[in-house]
Amino acid sequence: MRIFRRKRNSGEHRYYLLPGMGRSNRRFRKKTHIAAVIVGILASLLFGTAIYLIQRP
Repeated sequence: MRIFRRKRNSGEHRYYLLPGMGRSNRRFRKKTHIAAVIVGILASLLFGTAIYLIQRP
């Protein structure tokens, strides 16, 4: 039943690998993501500790 389906734009679903977009880029992005999560956790702990110490009776 092709009547109800919309024709897909094949250009929309294309993915070109340019230089620097291969496996090494995925490793770099994974390391960067993990580092960002760790820094975020440490910053939130530091900020939470500072708020706790300020608000302590």
